Amino acid sequence: MKTTLGPIELEVITGTIRSAEVEIEAAVERAARSPMIRDQHDYRVGLYDAKGRKLTGRSYGSLVEPVFEFFGDDINPGDVFFWNDPYNSSGSCGHVPDLCTTVPIFHEDRLLGFAQVFGHHDDVGGCVPGSLPVQVRDQWGEGLVVPPAKLYDRGVLNETAFRIIERNSRLPEHLRGDIDSEIGACQLGSRRLIELAERYGVETLESAFDSIIDNCAETIRRELLPKIADGVYTFEDYIESDGFTRKLFAMRITMTKTAEKITLDFTGTDPEAEGPINWAIDYCEGRFVRKWLGPVLRCLADSPERAAEIDINEGILDVLDVRFPEKGTLVTPHFGRPTGLRFFILIRSLGIFAGVLAKATGGKMPADHETIRIWGMHSRESDGKLSLFREVLGGGGPGRPWADGSDVVHIVPNSRNLPAEFSEQRYPVLVESLALQTDSAGAGKRRGGFGYDKRVRALRDCFLLSNADRSELAPYGVNGGVAGQPYGVSIESDGGGPRSLPGMVDDVPVRAGDLVRLWTTGGGGWGDPLDRETELVHYDVLCGLVTPEAAESEYGVVVTGTGNDLVVDADATERLRDERRRGRDTLGMFDRGEHFRKVQSAGGLVWPEGWSDPDDWPAVTG
Repeated sequence: MKTTLGPIELEVITGTIRSAEVEIEAAVERAARSPMIRDQHDYRVGLYDAKGRKLTGRSYGSLVEPVFEFFGDDINPGDVFFWNDPYNSSGSCGHVPDLCTTVPIFHEDRLLGFAQVFGHHDDVGGCVPGSLPVQVRDQWGEGLVVPPAKLYDRGVLNETAFRIIERNSRLPEHLRGDIDSEIGACQLGSRRLIELAERYGVETLESAFDSIIDNCAETIRRELLPKIADGVYTFEDYIESDGFTRKLFAMRITMTKTAEKITLDFTGTDPEAEGPINWAIDYCEGRFVRKWLGPVLRCLADSPERAAEIDINEGILDVLDVRFPEKGTLVTPHFGRPTGLRFFILIRSLGIFAGVLAKATGGKMPADHETIRIWGMHSRESDGKLSLFREVLGGGGPGRPWADGSDVVHIVPNSRNLPAEFSEQRYPVLVESLALQTDSAGAGKRRGGFGYDKRVRALRDCFLLSNADRSELAPYGVNGGVAGQPYGVSIESDGGGPRSLPGMVDDVPVRAGDLVRLWTTGGGGWGDPLDRETELVHYDVLCGLVTPEAAESEYGVVVTGTGNDLVVDADATERLRDERRRGRDTLGMFDRGEHFRKVQSAGGLVWPEGWSDPDDWPAVTG
């Protein structure tokens, strides 16, 4: 049996681990019961070594550290560890619907690693169906909280614990089926790692694990860090409501960049919120958030093709460090604060990291996006069982230096909206249309992606839920690009006009026959819109994605004619663009949209000591 590791063996082992994770994902999808997991793919999987290090950057779910913290050396073949506690998961389980299943992998009597599945489940109790209440003041109102526990101990099921978990869900058959599918998928992944150990030997395989992780750190230092100017940079972004108060809740970051490392300091972030927008990430040296933010650096690769090749695994921890403020902020909440809608801050963390990198790279970073929100309608069947129609809907991706933003992107890998056929067969709804939202993309030399425009008619009296940010404050544009359009939801009844709702609402009555319309955010634009090629603007107008009015107002492109005979008036376009270039102020690096400007002009922003407006930064043109 080989004891040395060559480059071919390393490549084979790396590819096999990635393939095994794909196989785990396929097993989850085939056996899970919740539409949120099975059909919309809101879950993550992972293979880890015996030290708890994630071996690929395919997707980040939870961490293995809670097993070490709560069980020490009491890790045995046949064990299945389980938890969802946001304050006892080493900072990785952000809210209680995310249940984490972890299976240790043994080769003979030696701990080889761990397999893990982390999924967003349909319902784990709490005061609102779906377990994501908007107006809740502590985590006990959000649903069942399970600290790290053993569902199986040396192969023996803890049936009592299983029944308690199942009993606390409004959809118990979904929950039990999901957990069984996740355990089975973990066991499948375990067999693949054991097969590698039998093929190469445990010592050789563990050496490969070290090399895989070391290669990540070395690649980042060699290819990506030199593209970031050394120095200290600040940025901030905002959540617009906590469910109780509509104001801008700031998430702030200071980046210190040296030749060898990036340090991110969240000091300056606003105090913890009364409502469920907190995110407890200040545990275990911030290991989760460091791995979560790391892939943003791939945007600096020499090409999109090269970016896809750079796997950001546990090696990012050698390059990226974090610091947190004292307890009591949005990212360091006290125990028990609600965290159900922490995905707003989760997305903002990507945006503020990209923002400081834009400053440090002369604008060579994508714009902003808001690619997750959850909405739904619930009612009761004739037998009293809950009917929960719920979707995770994406939004437009960011404009990038090298390309336009992608349309209706979902932040969860490979996730998707529910098919209309599935929705209509299973729930009392009629999906009347699903399209791209015209003019939603932020204008730019490389425009943002477009959001959804979805219209659903209720066929039975029910209640509407909306868990969405960016219903007022738009995703920002970068390097002269324009902010995208915000999210919106409305209800239209027969004989009346549409009634607009806030982005965060619980249990809004919807009558049978009412039409619910949702439109999701467009991505921010990148670069000066007046530099966009006229033929690309013309194409978007012909496709119905951009109106002729927006082509003229946003891009300075004059389009005349009707229907398929729409044409660009080249002379009028050139005159209009020249006039606008001469008459405007210097472009800024960031554009946050009209709502932000109104709040700012009304004096609605107050910076803490040592901070000032971080947007006073010019775009890099030419």
